[in-house]
Amino acid sequence: MRVALAQLDPVVGDVRGNLERVRAAYKAAVAQGAELVMTPELALAGYPPRDLLEQPDFVRANRQALAALAKQTRAAGLLVGFVEANPAPRGRAVFNSAALLHQGKVTATRRKTLLPTYDVFDEVRHFEPARENAPVRFKGRRLGITICEDAWNDEAFWGKRLYQDDPVARQVKAGAELLLNVSASPFETGKLAFRRGIVAGHARRHGLPFLYCAQVGGNDELVFDGYSFAVDARGRTLAAGRGFAEDLIMVDTDAPGRASFPERPPVADLHDALVLGIRDYAAKCSFKSALIGLSGGIDSAVTCALAAAALGPEKVLGVSMPSMYSSPGSVSDAEALAVNLGARLISLPIKGPYDALMRALAGPFKGTASGLPEQNLQARIRGNLLMALSNKSGSLLLSTGNKSELAVGYCTLYGDMSGGLAAIADVFKTDVYALARYMNRERAVIPQDSIDKAPSAELKPDQKDQDDLPPYDQLDRILRLYIEEGKDAAAIVKTGEPAALVRDLLDRVDRAEYKRRQAPPVLRVSPKAFGVGRRMPIARGPHR
Repeated sequence: MRVALAQLDPVVGDVRGNLERVRAAYKAAVAQGAELVMTPELALAGYPPRDLLEQPDFVRANRQALAALAKQTRAAGLLVGFVEANPAPRGRAVFNSAALLHQGKVTATRRKTLLPTYDVFDEVRHFEPARENAPVRFKGRRLGITICEDAWNDEAFWGKRLYQDDPVARQVKAGAELLLNVSASPFETGKLAFRRGIVAGHARRHGLPFLYCAQVGGNDELVFDGYSFAVDARGRTLAAGRGFAEDLIMVDTDAPGRASFPERPPVADLHDALVLGIRDYAAKCSFKSALIGLSGGIDSAVTCALAAAALGPEKVLGVSMPSMYSSPGSVSDAEALAVNLGARLISLPIKGPYDALMRALAGPFKGTASGLPEQNLQARIRGNLLMALSNKSGSLLLSTGNKSELAVGYCTLYGDMSGGLAAIADVFKTDVYALARYMNRERAVIPQDSIDKAPSAELKPDQKDQDDLPPYDQLDRILRLYIEEGKDAAAIVKTGEPAALVRDLLDRVDRAEYKRRQAPPVLRVSPKAFGVGRRMPIARGPHR
């Protein structure tokens, strides 16, 4: 059977627009000889729809779009994800469903069984799980249709399974001859190989071809990498789609697997995920351009380069805001970056506004030593200037703090945390440097001085980040163990880190929760990002 995997980038809530995307993909696939066209999970709704599912008109629009789409199908089938109302008087109001459309009508509907409720997922909040899903007969084949998480509970793959049920195995037991999964699986570093291993494992275990159709694009904090693919009954690759872009992948399920996945370094996927996240966030929120405060440092330089790649350098404005503590090199590095990118740069020195505010605060501050309040004042002046420019121009302000800084609270509320999107706030400082080196692989994009110089907020004379923090390679090692791997202080100390340092850093992470709660949305690229996937209390007692 010739099957097309329509790897689409839907907009959450835009049922009419998503209908047109599915319709166009179906038409293109049929023109290439497809007998069946697959689309991603909830393709008509966009994923994740979150509390839109509580709005009856949204659910109704899904049903109407599905009916309209069904009428336009002919000889080729179309498997499409949608929100289905639950007709039963009990249970949650909707199902996460996939419908098979053929010959002008809905011939079958199958519902998601395993509803993830961990990390960024909260599907039990809205969806009713399927009780049973039998294979669907189509053109002489019995199709085993599953939806995303349904394929993530293979007993042979997991040491400890999260769910009791294995929907894929149940489909096979019921006579499925071809396994299909429609998915919206968010990107995170290292997940792609894991995902491919799960699907290939199902195919080998059951001796059946397995086709996996994925969503692509950015929706709020989540980035979906695409990379749809198909494997034969021995787990060998039949076809592989592109990453981080829409694609239409043709698969002959009766052919032996001879395709291969392109080899890419992890930093390349990290780069492309961040670019796609910025591009889609801006486009889907109706921003035409972006602006970034350029300090001359590595974080703002990398953020600006990502924005230029996402939107085009002509749509990016860099703002240099030197103070009395800014080094000449910081100013010249910001200028060099703008030239390298072809982006615009303006300069707004902050000494005048700072002096004016210090005069206003002269009374309350009288007799006190200069310290953190005076430093934060500079950051907040910059934040105010950037927000004023954002308001005036309608540009998306990208905050430039990295995960290492945000973790320990080395950031200023209403200052450098200002913005509409935190582009690299799920990227540790050491990985920011890796991104810079990757961007410079063919030509100088990030000025070498921005990479080489010691990181500094430049809010007081001769300030360096390492005055207050351990070296970033050590800091990131500890933070990764605590935040992403869930290790406690004792376990981290056993890896060889100093006990006093570990306790201090973990306490700083916990105390900074109130700051992170007020941060812009964070593009998620790791297994555990700040924001929707990490729900820690702000008011809490000590436990270590």
